[in-house]
Amino acid sequence: MGATLRALRALVLLFGFYLLSLLLLAVLVGADVAAFGWGLHGPAAIKLFIVTAVLAVPVVRGMFMLRTPRGEEPAGIPVSEADEPRLWALVRDLAAATGTRAPDRILLTADVNAAVSEESRLLGLLPGPRRLYLGVPLLTGLTEAQLRGVLAHEYGHFTGGDTRLSALVVRGRVQITRVIGQFHAKADGKVAAERARQEQASAKRVAKGRKAKRIDTAGAGATYRTMAKIYTAYGKLYLRASLSTARAQEYAADLAAARIAGRDATASALREIPVLAESHEFYLDSYATLGLPVRLLPPRGEFFGGFGRLLTAREEELVKLRAQLPTAPASPYDSHPPIAERVRRIEELPADGRTEEATDAALALLTDPQRTLAALEDTALTDEVLAFRRTAEWPELLNASMAENLSSAHTPLHEALTDYTGQPATLSALLDVIDDGRLWRLAERLPLSEEAAAAKGRAFREFVRPRLRWMLRTMVLAEFSARSLLQWEFSWSREAVVRLPGWAPESTPDDGPKAALEAAVEAALADHPDTAPLRALLPPTAAQPA
Repeated sequence: MGATLRALRALVLLFGFYLLSLLLLAVLVGADVAAFGWGLHGPAAIKLFIVTAVLAVPVVRGMFMLRTPRGEEPAGIPVSEADEPRLWALVRDLAAATGTRAPDRILLTADVNAAVSEESRLLGLLPGPRRLYLGVPLLTGLTEAQLRGVLAHEYGHFTGGDTRLSALVVRGRVQITRVIGQFHAKADGKVAAERARQEQASAKRVAKGRKAKRIDTAGAGATYRTMAKIYTAYGKLYLRASLSTARAQEYAADLAAARIAGRDATASALREIPVLAESHEFYLDSYATLGLPVRLLPPRGEFFGGFGRLLTAREEELVKLRAQLPTAPASPYDSHPPIAERVRRIEELPADGRTEEATDAALALLTDPQRTLAALEDTALTDEVLAFRRTAEWPELLNASMAENLSSAHTPLHEALTDYTGQPATLSALLDVIDDGRLWRLAERLPLSEEAAAAKGRAFREFVRPRLRWMLRTMVLAEFSARSLLQWEFSWSREAVVRLPGWAPESTPDDGPKAALEAAVEAALADHPDTAPLRALLPPTAAQPA
């Protein structure tokens, strides 16, 4: 489908919204006229007029929302040609190869994404300023050849006129969504008012010694919800039609990318992007934001800069992920086809012999990557977060964060122990309870499933032992940490490993003190508990019986 036909289709869909609204307004006006024609007068006529007028308000508001709402520009760094000459040169070369106009502005963002936009005019018939949004994490994980494939795909949207028509399509979606939202809000207000009225009436009945009636708001707001259902039905049709076009546009842009950047580079970029997205989410959760709860940040430039080291250290894991393309079934409301299908179509194209082109990291296109990574923090992070203390290195961030987390640890075992003994929950107090043979009575105060609470004897112990093991281990580690006897080994390739006193650098995580700790915890939670091994490992002040 060409750009002209797509524009016509978008206009027809948008006019359909206006036609539906006019028909509903005509029905409402017709109801008022018919009522008066049938001789309806007095309070009933006034009530009908008020109802139809109130129903008409959201419809009219939706029809006369003349401007297409503009989303906020993502936080990022605008870069000029003087700032990043190599990047701009690549962008302009690809635009020329694609046969389209280069963007007027490039914005480097913190997302694993690349996107283009155009502020078109006259319902998308006239072109406008173009923007290219380019995620720095994407540059970190792609080669230059793969980046060319990504950018050529985005330019394919320019050549197809997709970016100009997007404003028209978005306008229709927003208007329909707005009308539906207004009707649902009106309905919710009716339900709340009816509930409040019935609760007040019930309170009066109870005050008079009578039985309260059951609250029933099933019929409240029914008229509003019916109107919402009408627009929802058209909204589904609108989305199916407009998004099916969007999926066809994605396939066409993929073909343009394969022609400009090469088949293999385009296919490998599509394989890489979901892997990078998943890896970046893991990196942010497990590394970059590790210190935020305790108001700590990694070294300057490392909040986003550490992502590259994670990718390098976990290359073997990434190889497996690249072979597992997302195969979730496509929904009629997906704007993009499944990645697996897009890759399959590209890889079925004839080989073009362009397998060894531009294998350098795309991040190297930037004049000063470290400066960019540091500047990105200033735009992507809030002022409050930027005021947090910077650690000198990643291991310091890990140790400080874990120490704070352990010092503030408050497990259900802490609550149960305080409730059982009436004293502050300390490790020493817990060991005394175990030595007195009261561990399993204490365990009965933990939050338990129905099955665990009903169990007795050995079955009960087997149910609660795994949770007790985790909570006791946490209390022991907190004891070591409070006395600065605990260290954590930082690693990009695996999760952090705790290092207990007496650990030798050449030992593995399962050797020596850690193995002794696990054995001591197991002994303390055995059917016949023994706290002696655990007390032998602990600092003297924590090991002494009370």
